[in-house]
Amino acid sequence: MNSFQFLVALTASFGGLLFGYEVGVMNVVLVMDAFRIFFKFHHWNGDGLDEKGQPTKDVANMMYRDLKEADNKATLEGLITSSFVLGALCGALMATYLGEKYGRQRTIMIGACIFTCGAVIQGLSARSWVMIAVGRLITGLSIGCNGVLCPTYISEVAPAKIRGTLSSCYQLMTTFGIIVAAVINSIVWYYTNVKPEGLGKARSNIWEEVSNFEWRFALLFQVVPGLGLALLMCFLPKSPRWLCSKDRDEEAVEVLAKLNATSTSDELVQSELKAIQEDVAATRAAGSSSFGELFSPVIRRRTFITFLMQLFQQWTGINVIMYYQSQIYNEIGFTKFMSTVVLPIINNFVNFISTFPGMWGIERLGRKTLLVIGSLMMMVFHISTWAFSTQTSKGKTWEYLAVASIFLMVFSFAWTWGPVPWVYQAEVFPLRVRVKGSAVGTVSNFLNNWIIAFVGPALMKAWSTKTFLLFAAACLLAWVYSQFYVIECKGVSIDEMDAKMAGKA
Repeated sequence: MNSFQFLVALTASFGGLLFGYEVGVMNVVLVMDAFRIFFKFHHWNGDGLDEKGQPTKDVANMMYRDLKEADNKATLEGLITSSFVLGALCGALMATYLGEKYGRQRTIMIGACIFTCGAVIQGLSARSWVMIAVGRLITGLSIGCNGVLCPTYISEVAPAKIRGTLSSCYQLMTTFGIIVAAVINSIVWYYTNVKPEGLGKARSNIWEEVSNFEWRFALLFQVVPGLGLALLMCFLPKSPRWLCSKDRDEEAVEVLAKLNATSTSDELVQSELKAIQEDVAATRAAGSSSFGELFSPVIRRRTFITFLMQLFQQWTGINVIMYYQSQIYNEIGFTKFMSTVVLPIINNFVNFISTFPGMWGIERLGRKTLLVIGSLMMMVFHISTWAFSTQTSKGKTWEYLAVASIFLMVFSFAWTWGPVPWVYQAEVFPLRVRVKGSAVGTVSNFLNNWIIAFVGPALMKAWSTKTFLLFAAACLLAWVYSQFYVIECKGVSIDEMDAKMAGKA
């Protein structure tokens, strides 16, 4: 691999940074007092809490606002959080058309601009959950579209022997985006929510707004990575496979030469060009593709594998943790500062660092092996989280054990089920249905993500930490699926995949 190939893959992976920031920002924004009061999740009469989160009448000991939860808090929280995922679901379907008509590179750039528009709407939202939900839906359109096309684009410019490693850069940048959001917005939360003005002073209007700088800044900051990705994509080449499918072979060979840091007449470049041209020719001979073709005898197994893989990825419970982790830590018994600042940053750092073993293991151990190992590890740590959380009344040790189990669960996910589904769906489908096949996987991901995001607050409110047992059961099913249904595709070139899966359903 040369430096240009790496730069192309890394830049395209910035689509994952947008996804990660959007996930990470909501965990902090949802516990910002100003946001909660503005959208009427809570109201505040002027009372305060001490450092440990206990009500106090001593103004000198007051650290935080003592907000009172509204009856519809869980519903509004679910609507605002899940609207992003609903948009992502629609965006994944849009990617099918846009990616084939305008190309992967141009569509990713358009998606980044759409993301920026959605961020502005969120940050300038009026006092209604509808406007911020619409803004999040628009940013979701971008994330869903780029969730299909970024891994596909990377897989089409990467050498076969390291395709999986480079494709997992998308997941790496997603975890990095979560860290960026956590660090920036935790600092903002600390300076605006610790010892705020008005503590201990009775408020005649309990719904009156406080300064909204904190959450507006957090949401508007998304404009920076959005515009950054749009600008960087201007300098990237179009996919050589897409160029050949549009009879632009001369441009394709120039891109291949640049990717391989050699001349257009080089044997390697000509060999890659010939393989792509043969694939395109075979695709045309078979006629235009349709979604129905995904269920043909040659392709249907990989369609089912991809759909179920993304389904199980969401039902591991990872996004309940990432969206609502501050509230989970608070439920376990930690202080507001620990729950909102310290523990989320540690957890997000664990998530980021753990992606690197996945980038190594995806080529050394294989896709299927990682899924099998990961599902068993996550099941164990979900159960231990629940078990330790039932003992927290006996002392701080049990609280820290419960949090350690959450961190270990995130580690188990990040190096296995985090990157594998995105890499798998980008490499198993033939060119003629590649975008459609990836779209099915991404739609499955965001559909189940939407369900999780919407019901998550209600589940945590009704079941508390027993919710982890539900996810443990899902991980057990994921292990059965991985062990007995998934087909390994490590080291197999995209153009050889048909022979490996033909006729298997």
